[in-house]
Amino acid sequence: RYLTIRKSNTDSKEFMEQVRKHVLAGNVEAAKGLCESRNDPFARMIYKGVSRLGSASLKDIEGSIENVGKLEIYRLERRLSILATIAGAGPMIGFFGTVLGMIKAFNEIVRTGGNANAVNLADGISTAMITTASGLVVGILAFLAYNTLVAMVNQVVFKLELTSTDFIDLLQEPAG
Repeated sequence: RYLTIRKSNTDSKEFMEQVRKHVLAGNVEAAKGLCESRNDPFARMIYKGVSRLGSASLKDIEGSIENVGKLEIYRLERRLSILATIAGAGPMIGFFGTVLGMIKAFNEIVRTGGNANAVNLADGISTAMITTASGLVVGILAFLAYNTLVAMVNQVVFKLELTSTDFIDLLQEPAG
């Protein structure tokens, strides 16, 4: 996911300048070709708008771009919920192991009639602590990864919104 999101977080300013130049010159095919030559959310979104030029109203073009933008955001966010689930479930699974380890320790006390030695109790307590630590490590790492990826997606979303606005503004500029 990181690589996909990172690849999507390209600088769209130069791209939009080239699109602007082609559209203002009336060269829609060159603008389409430019969009097709790139494999990123910005190009796919703008391609939809450029391909509708001349056959749709500004409102329809804006709606088309918005729909493609939503689809691109969905693609970027896909499977991030798995990471969030791991971040939440990891510590709980660890705590479940803690309970099992403590049950093991208490069973040792019962088995020895209350005369358990520290070595025998340590096994159950050790299991409890190891599972707690493991669950916390998994949960913390997944939580950090999830939040990092969400922040990266939010950057792309912001840039998509800016690019969309730039394109709609471009369509409202006088030709010349």
